[in-house]
Order: sequence, then C-alpha cells, then structure tokens
Amino acid sequence: MIEAVMLWNEPNNKSHWDFEIDRDWRLFAEMVNLAADALRAEHPRLPIVLGGISPIDPSFMERMKSFGVIRRMDAVAVHGFPLDWNHWQIHEWPEKLEEIRGIVDDKPIWISEVGVSSFGAEEVQEFGLKRTAELLLGMAPRIHWYSLYDLPRAWPATTRHREAEGSAYYRHFYMGLLREDGTPKPAFRHFCEYAPDMGLCQWFHFEDHRLDDAVRIMKDLGVTYLRTGLSWADRFRPDALAWFDRQMRALEPFRVTVTYCFTPEHRGINPHHTSPPQRMEEFAEFCVEMTRRYAR
Repeated sequence: MIEAVMLWNEPNNKSHWDFEIDRDWRLFAEMVNLAADALRAEHPRLPIVLGGISPIDPSFMERMKSFGVIRRMDAVAVHGFPLDWNHWQIHEWPEKLEEIRGIVDDKPIWISEVGVSSFGAEEVQEFGLKRTAELLLGMAPRIHWYSLYDLPRAWPATTRHREAEGSAYYRHFYMGLLREDGTPKPAFRHFCEYAPDMGLCQWFHFEDHRLDDAVRIMKDLGVTYLRTGLSWADRFRPDALAWFDRQMRALEPFRVTVTYCFTPEHRGINPHHTSPPQRMEEFAEFCVEMTRRYAR
C-alpha cells in the first residue's frame, strides 16, 4: 500500500535539479506547489512529503518556506551520507536534524536516505549501519536505509558529474547491503536487528530484474516500510504502465512511499531529467495519474 507520496528527490542537488536554469528554485517551488494542491484535491488524506534534500541545508528549507512549499507538506525529508559525501561527521546527525527542525516548525522530518558505501571497505559500511541506528532510531518517523542492492556497474549512476567527482562517483555503486551479484556484505546480517524500525530505500529501474528477489529478501529481513520511485520520464516508454503495475503489485506487502521525479527529456526546458519542465502543470498531472492508479 502507498503510505505517502514524495515530490521529487534531492531538489537542492544538481544531480536531480538543474539550478543553473532555476537559480532561486522558484520554478521548483511552483512545480511542487501545483502538484501538492492537485494531490490534495485528489486524495485529501494521503500524506505528501517534500523530496529529501541533499546536502542538509537550512537555507534551502527557508527558501521553500518563503515560497509556500512547507505549509503544503505533511512532512519534509533529508538525506545524509557523512561517511561518503557530506562535510560533517556521522555523530553530528542529531544536530543536522535540529538545524532543519527549527525552520519547518511542527512538520515531521523524515530521513528518506541514509547510507554508507562499501567503496573503501565493507567493514566501514558495517560500522556505519550500527552507528546510524544508535544515533537515529527513535529520532525520525521514517528512516530509509539506502539501499538493499549495489547499483550494477553497467548502469549509470544518477549524477551529472561522473569521473569529475573522483572517487565520489564510484561510491554510488557500493551503497547496497547486497553486492551486485546478490551476495551479502557484512552489514546485511545486522539489518534485521534494526527492522522494522528502520526501512529501506530501493530504486527499481524500468523492468528491473531484481524486483522479485528484492521483495523476498526484504520480507526475510523484517522490512515493513519502503521508499521507491515512479519515474515521470519512464511514463513515456512503451509498456510503462504494465511495468508500473507490476512493480507496485509486487510491493503491496510493504508500506510504500512513492517518489515522483525525473523530467522526461522532451518535456524539459533542457532535454535532461534534471531540467525544470516546460509546463509545470504536467508534473502535477503525472502525480495525480499515478496516485489515482495506486493509492487506494
């Protein structure tokens, strides 16, 4: 079942939103406000969550508040990867949440992605999972560990920078509790100690061959809630609805937060999934279509 919808992913990260086109995020705010109003009219009781910000930036939340975004949301979300990409240490997690709490008033703060790569050593990820659980369990209504699977090396990571990021790019491929071939890393055997209080974030690509195995493994781990996505760009592929139906049917055993994002290239101001769309209303139309189809 869908327990919430999330509007976009990492809107303050160039990997997911082109803020060279939209320098003050005014277009982004207009887009999500239209989507939130349309979703509220379609399904008044379904919680709406602002896409997790990465990095955790209080000034971005201040900007969203000034544009009327925060008051339309039931919750906001943050992403943190202090052992890989952030410029703060893992023990600072509680302080990072407080920085946002002071801005969004009484809105719950979800941690919709937290994770540690095994790029340097799998033991680092094992430590990171344990320490994350010690620091964060009980501090947020939802904590989604990113992720179950490593990103296959043959697939591109969702980033604009690639090798220009140095080792940072390659860390994207080692975030899973399971290696690309499905074998478990040391952290995997500990995850069941933290579920169901900790959930998972797992993105499924179009016609992803790992879907059924992922469902079985998440059940075995005791996972009860999950964050995933439905891609607006994929909506224009042939047989898109057949894949979306299959994905959402397979995930019915879990409480799913579904993230709507990724501009179709032919609908963007620039032909890229990070571009603001030419017509903001079209994103709202996609959100309503998917919610009408899958949220009961």
